[in-house]
Amino acid sequence: MARWQPHAPERLVVAALDLFEERGYENTTVIEIAERAGLTKSTFFRHFPDKREVLFGGDTMAGLLADGIAGAPAAAAPLEAVAHALDVLGREAFTAERREFTTRRRAVIAANPELREREALKGLGLTAAMAEGLERRGVPDPASRVAAQLGALVLTIAYERWNDQATETGFGEVARQALREVRKAIGSASG
Repeated sequence: MARWQPHAPERLVVAALDLFEERGYENTTVIEIAERAGLTKSTFFRHFPDKREVLFGGDTMAGLLADGIAGAPAAAAPLEAVAHALDVLGREAFTAERREFTTRRRAVIAANPELREREALKGLGLTAAMAEGLERRGVPDPASRVAAQLGALVLTIAYERWNDQATETGFGEVARQALREVRKAIGSASG
């Protein structure tokens, strides 16, 4: 086997997802994932600390959200800066080409309590990334935390809808619609 294998992380992710679907998360080993990907166990551990993390993509999404908030127009209100970040996330991470993968990933996570727990922790990290991004824009606390929490709710709603829909509507558009609905619900709840 060659010392360097191209696209090793992507190959490991695909192999892991296939095996988790076929055998279940609990019944799949790191060695089996590496073998399915045509790689070695040491290559697996060069990219991921354990088999659970193979489905969670490191800090990519948190970075995209932070960059999206930073790149929002200077005059953007906090929730509009979050919406801009969700647009970036849609262009970079939740593309039409990845919809099948994310739908499969979501089903594997839903079937396993350990993976659901990890997904919840990832969600907390994404919320913190949005709050920190808003604070860097000068949004004071608690407004930054409230906007980040609402952004996390919108992200969850949009992710579920985007995965479940049969149309080719982009993630950013789905997220914007979810944000409008959340704003309307806040207005109804506070009246």
